[in-house]
Amino acid sequence: MDTSALGVPAQQPETSQSQEAGKLLRAMGSGANWFYWIAGLSLLNSVIQMFDSDRSFVVGLGITQVFDAIASLAAKEAGPGAGTVLRGIAFALDVCVAGVFALFGWQAGKRRRWAFLLGMILYFLDALIFLLASDWLSLGFHAFALVGIWAGFSSLRKLEALEVQLGMRPVGA
Repeated sequence: MDTSALGVPAQQPETSQSQEAGKLLRAMGSGANWFYWIAGLSLLNSVIQMFDSDRSFVVGLGITQVFDAIASLAAKEAGPGAGTVLRGIAFALDVCVAGVFALFGWQAGKRRRWAFLLGMILYFLDALIFLLASDWLSLGFHAFALVGIWAGFSSLRKLEALEVQLGMRPVGA
C-alpha cells in the first residue's frame, strides 16, 4: 500500500543504513571494551597475587603474572623489606602494561584501527606465555577474547565502508 497518500512518508533507505551503522558502531565498541576488561582483570590478578593467593582470572595478561611470580620468588629470597620493594616494582610494571591495554581500548573506541591491530598482536603474543605454561583455560580465553576484539575491528572496517558508500567519509580516510 502506498502510504504517501495518507501523509505518512515511505521508509527511506537511509533509515536501514543508519540502523546498520548503529549496529556496527555498537559491535566496534564491544570489541574495544575487551581491552578494558583485560587491563582491569590483569591488575586485579596482580593485587590478588600480592596477597600470595594462587587464584587468578583467566582473562588477565600472562606477562603481568610473570612479573608477579618473579617478584614473589625474589621477595622470598630477599627478605621482608626488599620483598616489598620488589613486589612494588612488579606492580608498577603491571600498571604500565595494563595502562597500555587501557590505551588500546580508548583508542579503539575512537575508531583507531592501529589500536585494534596492535592490541590483538600483543594479546596474541601474551597468549604464547600460557601456551608455554600449558595453561589451556587461559589460552582458550585469550582466543575467545581475540575473537571478540577481531569482531570489533571487523565492524569498524564495515562501518568505514558504509560511510564511504553513503558519502559521509572520503575514500581512504
